[in-house]
Amino acid sequence: SPTSLLKLNTSVYKALRLIGRHPGSSSSSAMAANVARNAGNRSAGGAGLLLVLLGICIGTWLERSLQTVNFALPMSTWSHSPLLSSSPLAALRSLGQRHSSVARRAAPLIGTEAPDFTVKAVIDQDFQDVTLSSYRGDKYIVLFFYPLDFTFVCPTEIIAFSDRISEFRDLGTEVLGVSVDSEYSHLAWIQMPRDDGGLGDIEYPLLSDLKKELATSYGVLGPDGAAYRGLFIIDKAGVVQHSTINNMAFGRNVDEVLRVLKAIQYVQENPDEVCPAGWQPGEKTMRPDAEGVREYFSDP
Repeated sequence: SPTSLLKLNTSVYKALRLIGRHPGSSSSSAMAANVARNAGNRSAGGAGLLLVLLGICIGTWLERSLQTVNFALPMSTWSHSPLLSSSPLAALRSLGQRHSSVARRAAPLIGTEAPDFTVKAVIDQDFQDVTLSSYRGDKYIVLFFYPLDFTFVCPTEIIAFSDRISEFRDLGTEVLGVSVDSEYSHLAWIQMPRDDGGLGDIEYPLLSDLKKELATSYGVLGPDGAAYRGLFIIDKAGVVQHSTINNMAFGRNVDEVLRVLKAIQYVQENPDEVCPAGWQPGEKTMRPDAEGVREYFSDP
């Protein structure tokens, strides 16, 4: 009956909570099994028994998951966690979302095709659509995220890239800046004089990621809804060759971005060579084998 199934669901939920409260205990599965078995004795028909067995299986899986995945939850807060304070279905859904979140963060974009996008941007104080794949086959891209408009470190980075845009374009490279602000916010900031805290004219597009889809797909969205200072160098084939992510409080070095860009282009043009630490154009490279390493260190 519906009443019996409701009682059974409550008992299975208690079994799940027993496992969650004692994830490291060897007796937790046994305690949960006893709760579920008693519920099974009270239930009628094959459907009730099936639900009991399902509850035991879910409980065992949940116990192993809690033991092997670090959710950054102190033991004292587990009993108040949404994972253990909601229904079993909601708990499992939450656990699946946490697994997915960990997987997204753990998968680097290096060597893979850059996530494509089409978004609104401010270019020469005009609103235009920018599509990443439109540059493919023709340009390298430096795509950098910054937290928010009208802030403090951000304008120093944006202006630093703008002041040296000719050096990037001499290397066949376009620069794209992006934040979670709207295109209207970008335009207002650009139209404000630098002496008043604005940007003034910027020599490359500022992209709007108002829906936060870019920051999410590139793995740089912070917990407060703003992007970390992520930077990605994308080659002409649309493949991510370099990425860095800074925390909010410190900016990036344009010289280093240019150095890495030149190194990427060099090794793509010279596939039998690699660039050692701190390499600058004109300096010695090396072959990627044991003999190449010996030659590099023996010939200063």
